[in-house]
Amino acid sequence: MSGLLSPGTKVRVRDDWPETRGPCHIRTPHYLRGAEGVVEKHLGAFPNPEDLAFARPASRLNLYHVRFVPQAIWPDAGGEALVVELYETWLEAA
Repeated sequence: MSGLLSPGTKVRVRDDWPETRGPCHIRTPHYLRGAEGVVEKHLGAFPNPEDLAFARPASRLNLYHVRFVPQAIWPDAGGEALVVELYETWLEAA
């Protein structure tokens, strides 16, 4: 997604598996790929850790708190919300 995301925006975590294409550093939990959530808060822009891990030049990416319903990921889960920090490159419109 491009542009700053507002709180309340519905998003989906990209269902992508870059580790199948070669060495990489991924900051997005496997269990969230393909899951839908809601942006809670913009945390700022930070250098892309997926590039920093390989000492490559790193563009700044927006980082967000995204809220998920735990039972949508794990049917037997308890709790009201799961909040995860995700970079914009892993988010798409839901």
